[in-house]
Amino acid sequence: MPDAAAAVSIVPYRPDHAAAWRSLNEDWLRAGGYALEAKDQLVLNDPQGVILDRGGCIFIAERDGEPVGCCSLMVMADGGYEVGKMAVAEGARGLNLGWRLLEACEAAARAGGAPRLYLETNAAQTHAIALYRRFGFLDLPAQPTPYARCNVWMEKPL
Repeated sequence: MPDAAAAVSIVPYRPDHAAAWRSLNEDWLRAGGYALEAKDQLVLNDPQGVILDRGGCIFIAERDGEPVGCCSLMVMADGGYEVGKMAVAEGARGLNLGWRLLEACEAAARAGGAPRLYLETNAAQTHAIALYRRFGFLDLPAQPTPYARCNVWMEKPL
């Protein structure tokens, strides 16, 4: 039997990923009981203008050509990158895709000379927080945020 995780590729975002980018993120937000906030709408409605054209990246996990996960890197004022909009479809969980998406993000950030990766999340996202800690993220004190749902801040020095 082929390895299901090996059959998934991490690829750069393409315009034909737009619908999956939106639905993967809307699904996890709704499942968590979160509202789509103003910054969510900006990022989901215009990933090209809000992320890519500003020097960021979006990675898509594809299984058999179908998007099953995503994650973005947004350039920060200090030269670091904010990891955001990480989502994995329910049917693709358990394939180590979160780790693989983070590896792609870290490689891109290092290639860009970034001093750190940064992220914001919610304490209810226990599985995600455990993944981030295993990946080397450290807790930070509260930071300014546009997200009402955010109550956990983390960074990984590079």
